[in-house]
Amino acid sequence: MINITRIFDFPYYQLEKYNLSKSLTTKYEGVWVSTSTQDYIDKANAISRGLLRLGVKPNDKIAIISSTNRTEWNIMDIGVLQIGAQNIPIYPTISETDYEYILNHSEATYCIVSDKVVLDKLNAIKGNTLLKQVYTFDDIENESNWKEILALGEDTSNQDQVETCKANVGTDDLATIIYTSGTTGTPKGVMLSHKNIVSDVLGSEKRVPFNHGSSRALSFLPVCHVFERMLLYLYQYCGVEIYFAESIDKMSDNLKEVHPHVMAAVPRLYEKVYDKIVAKGGELTGIKKALFFWAIDLGLKYEPYGKNGWWYEKQLSIARKLIFSKWKEALGGHIEIMVSGSAPLQNRLTRTFAAAGIPIMEGYGLTETSPVISVNDQRDFGFRIGTIGKLIDKVEVKIAKDGEILVKGPNVMLGYYKDPEKTASVMTGDYFHTGDIGEISEDGFLKITDRKKEIFKTSGGKYVAPAIIENKLKQSRFIEQVMVIGEGEKMPAALIQPNFDFIEEWAKRHNIDFKDVTALCKDQRLLDRIQKEIDFSNKDFGKWEQIKVFKITPEVWSIEKGHLTPTLKLKRKIIKKIYKSSIESIYRS
Repeated sequence: MINITRIFDFPYYQLEKYNLSKSLTTKYEGVWVSTSTQDYIDKANAISRGLLRLGVKPNDKIAIISSTNRTEWNIMDIGVLQIGAQNIPIYPTISETDYEYILNHSEATYCIVSDKVVLDKLNAIKGNTLLKQVYTFDDIENESNWKEILALGEDTSNQDQVETCKANVGTDDLATIIYTSGTTGTPKGVMLSHKNIVSDVLGSEKRVPFNHGSSRALSFLPVCHVFERMLLYLYQYCGVEIYFAESIDKMSDNLKEVHPHVMAAVPRLYEKVYDKIVAKGGELTGIKKALFFWAIDLGLKYEPYGKNGWWYEKQLSIARKLIFSKWKEALGGHIEIMVSGSAPLQNRLTRTFAAAGIPIMEGYGLTETSPVISVNDQRDFGFRIGTIGKLIDKVEVKIAKDGEILVKGPNVMLGYYKDPEKTASVMTGDYFHTGDIGEISEDGFLKITDRKKEIFKTSGGKYVAPAIIENKLKQSRFIEQVMVIGEGEKMPAALIQPNFDFIEEWAKRHNIDFKDVTALCKDQRLLDRIQKEIDFSNKDFGKWEQIKVFKITPEVWSIEKGHLTPTLKLKRKIIKKIYKSSIESIYRS
């Protein structure tokens, strides 16, 4: 059996152990098209041969920018890595300025883009880069297509050169540079070796209960993010068929078509799924509505491993049969496990989905740790609500005096590309400083309490942890996004982007005109209703932490407008800049 030490060993291992007929599947013009493990490898080798004929050498940088996950991305990835070059994945939604910065900082020589929208952004700055050629995945008139590289590699006479390149790639060699989306400042280029990612895959595998060789996964989180990318390698290692969702908008349809057993998402997406389910429940009447919310209330009390006793478990079995089974059907009918990462998951979601028999296993990690550090696992009492699970194999954690989580292990990055000073600032010996505050229980469960850099002090000298307050407030159906402010000020306050979909429905029920969003955001009836939500949330916090004032923003916070990172985290500095006048009106009025 193949010993996996480099990323490109995964498909060869899959071929030897599972040899899937549907290794990678993408929908083209309404039809799902599958690529077998053998075809995946054959095309990756053709890409390697083609790149060598283009003059690509070991340690050259090849950028890939794709709006959706797709089979082609994975073939290009393996083809690039096999010859000792590095794959530079770039978020499609970032600005043209960031495109230019990353391409120049990484010194990328070739770039493959998915579609015309990305191509147009790239073409606007291409002349300011070192790029020799741009290829596209989609067929675009008068543009070079990635199939041209495949065609260059049809001649197998230089396969021996590919094999030599493969043999020369060591497990400690650089595999990829991932530029963090960054909540502040210029993107940092995180250097990850083959060993970093391979060790993380092998360590994570023991925590995910797949039916090896027969499970299906639906992939839709951006593959340019290390979380989804690591999962794709994990699926390949476990013989899991991978289907690539068309888009988030078509997720519901794709779930019903693919019937996946596993999927991964960030907490904000699970929140949206939950809110839609609750909204539909609210439309029911009579006994059906009563049963629905009885099941929800039951779910909110859920504790794993039968801790609530036999009577609770009896009621839960009834709720699963009458109500929760429909939730599972909406997710394709076969879902067995969902994975969450990138940000804290609300306990209500953990409880309710687990009660529904479709548990979300929350994990924790950073780009710099490839990414997984710890993850919950339902088996062997490895699942504890409110925690991010136990550490994966070979990873060590210690808690610094100030509460910061420090991590050591084979998954810790090589460093930040071209920035030894910044690298040194986050390392103490072999330990990486995560920037997260947390604690670890005696039996090994890790828990995050806040982001070190986000904790602020009011003018009264009291510390406030905004993420905890924000997570509580986002449980309100009226609130889509919220940012707690107040550093150096007399009190915490909040900037709120309302959930306009829900508020439109609420406004209709209360005969409030919803035509003018700006006017609605000033409507005293809405302000009073959101104040009730804040008052409810404030009960869980000390007086110095309670939100005293809030401002509603009529704009939808988005990645494109700069409010959010591609993984839907708040860009706090930018939000403060955008709403500077609103913040001043809170504290200077």
